[in-house]
Formats: sequence, structure tokens, C-alpha cells
Amino acid sequence: MDPRDDERFFLEMQTFSYLAPDNISLNNVDIHSGVRLHLLKILSSTLQSVMLSGLLIGPVASAAADGPADRSAAARPDQRPTLEPTYKIQAGLDGEIYPVFANYASLQKRDRRSLGVVSLTVSNPSDKPVRLRMAVNIAGWSDQEIQMADVGARASQTFVFAPAFLPRFYQNHEITAATAKISIADMSGRTVYETTVPVRLRSSEDMYWGSGLKYAPFIASWVTPHDPRVEALLSQAKEYTPDRRLPGYEPWKTPSQQEQETYREARAIFMALKHQGLSYVKSSGTLGDHKDLSERVRMPGLSLAESSANCIDAAVMYASLFENLGMDATVVIVPGHAYAGVRVASGPRKFLLLDVALTGRSTFEQAVASAEAGVARHDPAVITRITIPDARSAGIYPMP
Repeated sequence: MDPRDDERFFLEMQTFSYLAPDNISLNNVDIHSGVRLHLLKILSSTLQSVMLSGLLIGPVASAAADGPADRSAAARPDQRPTLEPTYKIQAGLDGEIYPVFANYASLQKRDRRSLGVVSLTVSNPSDKPVRLRMAVNIAGWSDQEIQMADVGARASQTFVFAPAFLPRFYQNHEITAATAKISIADMSGRTVYETTVPVRLRSSEDMYWGSGLKYAPFIASWVTPHDPRVEALLSQAKEYTPDRRLPGYEPWKTPSQQEQETYREARAIFMALKHQGLSYVKSSGTLGDHKDLSERVRMPGLSLAESSANCIDAAVMYASLFENLGMDATVVIVPGHAYAGVRVASGPRKFLLLDVALTGRSTFEQAVASAEAGVARHDPAVITRITIPDARSAGIYPMP
């Protein structure tokens, strides 16, 4: 026999001795070489069995340790993932925020808002309702508005935000870039969605009329009866009345007497503006999108300070003066022109109209006649009348 076989046999016997029971010892047994070969075969078979048993026992023992719950989980590898809400954001009018609409929306109750600064649509595809805390603001320009959202299973809901803007927003006279910030959290306070949206802030003087003058009533936002310059002009206008009075409507007078008083006060205002040097200066150009549907309209305080106004500027200025006196003012728009007017008495639907663009270059009587003739030339279908008391009832108030 090869001596190396003895060495291998010795090592194998040592291994078998380790695996055998304590009362069996083969190290001191003198075994014939043929027997050795037979024992080697038995040993090899035994080792393979032991190793195979070990491989099988391991996983079985592990599975038993996991317990029934884990076996159940392992049996559901195709469990559906949780469906999360999705969000759609719209800011302003094609990304542009008009101060006139922002002011209107911020003064409305949330459940009555038809316009807003930012709208957020939440779509919940899951089979359970979700409750979220949503926050929106225009960074550096507005306060933050917070709303709670309760969206039902497999439902979508749109929320309209109109945070209150800071005074600088209404003092801005050029288009300006800004950022809308939107943050959404669950009821544990964990942020589930956060983003920013670039927006453009329009000048505070920009009026968006809309197709077919849809938003014409919002011109009432330019009627500012309590502007200090409006008050100052009325103080001058009273000097053009015989008794230095501008009482507005006096209820103890008959409708005929009220109408005479209205003409007298309107003439006094006309004369005060003419004496101040008010003249026609067109400055309706604006910057941004929708140029064919928007224009610049001066606030009355600016028109009075500069003694300059085009027809729509002067119309809202006259309306501001009349409203200050407690009288029912109106703005009348026809294609290419605008007039101002005032109800002649508290009750009748008759209005005294003025072609206010003529203030600096005509008489009061000529301005009245021009307005009456100008309106009469147009089909009633193209005449838009904005009565300021009606606009106030609709929640359209002066811009700050």
C-alpha cells in the first residue's frame, strides 16, 4: 500500500472518531488494508449523509422560527402597493396674478370663491378617504393661507386659495416675477408634497376685461371714494355751489328736486376738475400676456395728482367722487369709449351721463349732450353698464 493512503486513512478515521459516539474508538484498532478500504467507503457515505441532513435541517428550523404570521406574509408576494394622492396646481390666469382679482378673492368666504390666486386639485385613487393640511403663499408678497382637505375614496376635489397680500403688492406698478409655494402634510405633520410654481404679478393698475367684457364689473375696484385726493377735490367742488354744499341725495326732497340737486352737484364737480386742469392723456399700455383683453387704468388718486386721464380713468374718478357723496354712480362702456354717470334721484332708474373725456375742453352741458348722443348711437347689445352699488353687493370693493 502507498504510505500516503495510510495518512489519508488516519485523517479520515480522526474525522469519523469525532462524529462517532464516545464509546467507539478506532484509533487503536489494527485493521487490514482491505477492511480499511471498506471503512473508507462507509465513512464517505456517512459524511455525505450528515452534510445533506444539515442542509435540510437549516431551512426547516428557520421556517419554524418565523411562525405562522411570517409564512402568511410570504404567501402574499403580490400584495398591491398603497395608492397615494396626486396634485394639480394652477396659479393665476395662465400664471399671471392680477391684483384686482386677488383682492376680490381674498375678501370672499372660502366656500363662495369663484376666483382665486392658486387652485389645488387633489385626486385620491385609494379606497380610503384622506385628510390633508394644505398651505399656500406667494413668497415675500402674501400671508400664508391654510386649508384642511377631506377627499373621499376614489374622488377628486379642487381647493381655491386667495391669501391676503401685503401692501407692497398693491403699490407695484410693473409686472414682477414671484414664486407660489405649496406645502401639503398629513395629520401626523409629515410633509407628503411640496413644490414651488413661478408666477408673474401684474401691475396693480392692470385691468383684465376678458372676452366680451366678461369681467367689466371689476372696474368698480378702481372706484375709490375714500382716497384723500378724492376728498380734497370735493372740498374744492363745493365752492362751485351757491350754498357751498354737496349733500348728495336728500330724502325729504321730491324726485324732481333731487334731480335738480344732482345736476347742480355734478356741475360743481365738473367745474372743479376743469379748474384743476384735468386733460386727456392716454396711458393704457400694459405689459404681460393678454394685451388684447387687458389695459392699464389709472387709480383716481393718480389721475387727480397728475391732472391727466383718459376716458376710463376719468370715468372711475367721477364715480369715486359721486360714491363719496353717497350717490349711485355708474360706468358705461361702449366700443372704444367710456362714460361716467350718476343716478339723478334715489329710486328712479334715470342716470345723468357725462362724456368725461371732455372735462378739460368743453362745458358741462356739452359733456352731458355728448354722452347722451354717444350712447344713443350704439346698439344696446354692445353697451355695458356697471352700476357701482350693484358691484359692491357682488363683493367687488375698492383696491387698497
